[in-house]
Amino acid sequence: MESLLQTFEETAGICHPDCVKASNEQEDYDASQSAALIAVSLISSARVIFKLDSEYTEYSAQYLVDNVGKEEVEGEMDQQSCQYTVENLLRYLVENVWIKKEDGQGEMDQQRREFTVKDCFEFAFKKGLPRSVHWAHVGCTFKAPPFACQIPRVPMKGEVIEATDLGEALKLGMQQPVGARLHVFSPEFDSVGEGIYDGPSGNGTSYVGLRDVIMVEAERIKGETVVTVQICYKKKTSFVKVSTRSMILPLNGDDESQAREPTCLLVDFCIPRFSIN
Repeated sequence: MESLLQTFEETAGICHPDCVKASNEQEDYDASQSAALIAVSLISSARVIFKLDSEYTEYSAQYLVDNVGKEEVEGEMDQQSCQYTVENLLRYLVENVWIKKEDGQGEMDQQRREFTVKDCFEFAFKKGLPRSVHWAHVGCTFKAPPFACQIPRVPMKGEVIEATDLGEALKLGMQQPVGARLHVFSPEFDSVGEGIYDGPSGNGTSYVGLRDVIMVEAERIKGETVVTVQICYKKKTSFVKVSTRSMILPLNGDDESQAREPTCLLVDFCIPRFSIN
């Protein structure tokens, strides 16, 4: 296993051509990838803030994508096929890498599960997380080998704390970054630049959906509390100022993420609260 982990570290950042192709064809991260990316960022930040890690450590978002919501197999680590052996490694390479499967990506998409940042926190506290250098990159098109369950994970002890409203979220944000979701409208969000995003402006506005964000700062601008959030939108990470005064009225549509009652642009606040002892 040590040799496998060393190989992972030496090849970190190198992508298979199939992964590059799939990434180029993908307009944006899907909901589960986004939730996983936000979750590990919040976990890494909290662990270094509360001195559980001596330095900022990146944990694997793809591990969460591969495993959150997956049905557990009792005694999996003891099964012969889940042992790290040369025979199992060669079998995995032959069946999944060397022999190209044209419908492989479709099979994975059918198996993909949707989950939230909160789900990621709960899973991490239950199972721990491997470091990012010891797992595949986000968006890897190859399923994890059975013996991946033997890869060491860093234990995570704590609980998920949810804020019921923005006021509570801002208080939590005084201790550590807070996860949230942002109602995104186009073209307003696409053109906000260095201004303040305040939601839909009127005719011609279309609802994009809820996007995971990290609340990193709150400040008063012209008498209004404005929150700066970090967001990955169309695979580009940026910081955007968001109005906390703007309210969204109920929307008509089939999208379950659309507002059903008056609400702020930022919703669904949560953090990972670690046990220090």
